Amino acid sequence: MEKFADRGKSLTRMDGYVVFVAGAVPGDTVQARIFKKRKKFAEGALLEVITPSPLRTDPKCKYFLTCGGCKWQHVNYESQLEAKTQSVQDAFQHHGGFEAVDVKKTIGTEDTYYYRNKMEFSFSAGRWLTPSEIASGEDFDTSFALGLHVPGNYAKVLDLTECHLQSELSTRIVNAVRELAIQSEWKPWDTRRHTGYLRHLVIRQAAKLPELMVNLVTSYVDTERTEAFAAFLKADFPEVTTFVNTINSGVAQTAFGEEAHVVFGSGIIHDKIGDLTFEIASNAFFQTNTKQAQTLYEVAIEFAELKPEDLVYDLYCGAGTITCFIAPHVKRVVGVELIDEAVQNARKNAKANGIKNVKFITGDMMKLFNPAFIKKNGRPDVLIVDPPRAGLHPKVVEQIKELAPDRFVYVSCNPMTQARDLALMADVYDVEVLQPVDLFPHTHHIESVAKLKKK
Repeated sequence: MEKFADRGKSLTRMDGYVVFVAGAVPGDTVQARIFKKRKKFAEGALLEVITPSPLRTDPKCKYFLTCGGCKWQHVNYESQLEAKTQSVQDAFQHHGGFEAVDVKKTIGTEDTYYYRNKMEFSFSAGRWLTPSEIASGEDFDTSFALGLHVPGNYAKVLDLTECHLQSELSTRIVNAVRELAIQSEWKPWDTRRHTGYLRHLVIRQAAKLPELMVNLVTSYVDTERTEAFAAFLKADFPEVTTFVNTINSGVAQTAFGEEAHVVFGSGIIHDKIGDLTFEIASNAFFQTNTKQAQTLYEVAIEFAELKPEDLVYDLYCGAGTITCFIAPHVKRVVGVELIDEAVQNARKNAKANGIKNVKFITGDMMKLFNPAFIKKNGRPDVLIVDPPRAGLHPKVVEQIKELAPDRFVYVSCNPMTQARDLALMADVYDVEVLQPVDLFPHTHHIESVAKLKKK
């Protein structure tokens, strides 16, 4: 295999023809079966590693390769970081058309396992059996599963008894909930028939404070079952500080719903980033790697070269984490976010931390971010954007070019759309430096912070 490619796969060439193989590592000699063939490339399934690469390491989890959660557990961590640096470089060269760009070495983390503060586990009436389970010849009940979806199959779920993404306590809760549900004959959601009671088990665990939320997502209200579940949590898991029951009666298999009932506790947990404390509701967005989120924000602050008299715009501000993090360094920050619930959360976070020099505005950036907005809120000295994976709308790109603040920092979870957007701004800004930050070890995902220099 020649090099890492998109989505954690590796790439090789056969007489110039590109073949992608999931599970292979650069430096491997492998046997693979071609299952998809296109004009310019093919997809291969890994059958055997004939000669292993020196970049390989032993995966920690027994579900590796079947579960889609950690596709790089078999790659040593330093090589993962190098691959992520290269992926940012490739995105800007091949998708953005940048001939040369300064990409710093990816900032890694000490905690490559048990780093997530939130996990969403799915209940399913369709259990997916692993190759080892099939090979065992054992007779398994496939009508109940609690775990993670098989990649590309939203009807089937792996019945996970171990997961190394959140915490060992989280795994114990999952296994105990499964046992309770089976013994109590509580039916899991059937995605085809749209029947069943249990839909999701969401666990949010603070990284720096002793607070833990269990959010049981069900298809309808059942007070007797909810009270039984609450009693079970209090008896077996005193670490759980709040329990929420979310009701999703719709067809879509999502952990969000039309109602959220707080059964015990406050219905929220708190976590700290730096010296700031943030409130996290059951449906609120919060960076899932608390420790590395602080690193990410520190890079953004460094790139922004903040000054005490600065007015800063923080676009796509979410629950105001970056906004509040920046506020002590500047005169004023204006945060803008589409989702009103997140804005309300941001205002609470600012108030709880005694931050008074911030203003949060709800609105669609495409419609809101215009000359009238600038006139009302002031012309910013610094612009920070952290958009969704889809990147910036072309209208927002044009407004940024027209506004053209001297200092501009673009935080992105998708280097390809980041490169695309910054290519559209190349007549106004040069990409001075890119700093990748790894928030998701053992996956191909990467956060990229771009420091822009006005021409």
